[in-house]
Amino acid sequence: MQPYDLIVIGSGPGGQRAAIQGAKAGKRVAVVEKQAAIGGVCINTGTIPSKTMREAVLHLSGFYSKSFYGSNYNVKENVTMADLNFRVQRVIENEVAVTQDQLKRNGVDVIHGFGKFMDAHHLRVENGNGYTELEGQYFVVATGTKPAVNTKVPLNGRNIINSDQILTMPAIPRTLIVVGGGVIGVEYACMFATLGVRVIIVEKRPRLLEFADTEMVEALTYHMRDHRATLRLNEEVESVEETPEGKVAANLVSKKRINGDALLYAIGRQGNVDKLDLAAAGIESDDRGRIKVDADFRTSQSHIFAVGDVIGFPSLASVSMEQGRISAARAFGLQVQTDPASYPYGIYTIPQISFIGKTEEQLTDADVPYEVGVAYYREIARGQISGHTDGRLKLLFHRETLELLGVHIFGEDAAELLHIGQAVFKLKGKITYFINTVFNYPTLAECYKTAAFNGLNRLG
Repeated sequence: MQPYDLIVIGSGPGGQRAAIQGAKAGKRVAVVEKQAAIGGVCINTGTIPSKTMREAVLHLSGFYSKSFYGSNYNVKENVTMADLNFRVQRVIENEVAVTQDQLKRNGVDVIHGFGKFMDAHHLRVENGNGYTELEGQYFVVATGTKPAVNTKVPLNGRNIINSDQILTMPAIPRTLIVVGGGVIGVEYACMFATLGVRVIIVEKRPRLLEFADTEMVEALTYHMRDHRATLRLNEEVESVEETPEGKVAANLVSKKRINGDALLYAIGRQGNVDKLDLAAAGIESDDRGRIKVDADFRTSQSHIFAVGDVIGFPSLASVSMEQGRISAARAFGLQVQTDPASYPYGIYTIPQISFIGKTEEQLTDADVPYEVGVAYYREIARGQISGHTDGRLKLLFHRETLELLGVHIFGEDAAELLHIGQAVFKLKGKITYFINTVFNYPTLAECYKTAAFNGLNRLG
């Protein structure tokens, strides 16, 4: 029986950061990973592959150069799944190597196999070579999630797929049905629409991305429709079938029938807890496999923490990293601080959406007197130079104190550009900061100054 101060189950972003924080505190740490390659869903099937595929799509399609060289311009004719896979696999290999090196340099033991609780302090790890039993003072469960299964959608890995199977498609379809208007569905819908695929999104809610600012989502929706995407909102899939011709048909509750070459099912994810035997450790999960935790990410067992997607919203790799770091620090009594209110959101649609702070709807509901300042990429020199003319940046600020209350960006590089606003927001700065600051020229960062002037002019 091998004793450890900290045993982390899962090597994704949350698990990796928890393990390294524990090692930095001088503790003996082990990471248990069921897959042969470390990195979890993030590196192997989720965040890294999807964002790399997005970059490959933008490059090979010549998307942002079309405004200069014509709508028929592209870097490569007839882009294939092999073209996209080439770049994705290179990045995955490099990210796995980097993660392995980080764990090794910090003295973290990596043990491959399925972890299963024997009791609240002991874990059995099973693999093809047998099993190992580990004893832990503290545990961090960071097992992530997997795509939810629906009996109405018979996945086959070819033309009826989930998000983990995107890169296994034999060819890029001419028509793609995307079931689900959440982050994953909309991101992939944008990528395929950019490649010229006719995309049809089926979403049972009245709008896409309900947690994001309405104006930014409306801008994205307009942009998607402009690229021939069809949105079937307030609609729900009743069944999916493969036709004799090798096509796919989605039958809706409203009795409509949608035909396509392939279908991506992107509704919901389930916590990876099936084989953990949480009950043996005195822990429960809900019907979606999510583990309930407190503000310090402790489960009902005070020495067992859970972080990342397995605890639910917001299910962002960046937030999972922070949760992992905080959980290990809390376990060993380290004084660290974090502020969930200042966590940024990045949605890698085409163009991107990124935001921090409150939305207009939230401020209105809270009776906060706010004003809005907006800048458009098309009015910024850098936007014209780069071809990124579709974007906009919106600042929300208090009418009386001028304190920055929210930053919402729609446009390419939004996830990078947001961090300027994040710093001011985190420090409870005022919108006048942007007025009195000189930004490099020409840059998209100038949007902040333009939006600030626009907002102050509205005060009269």
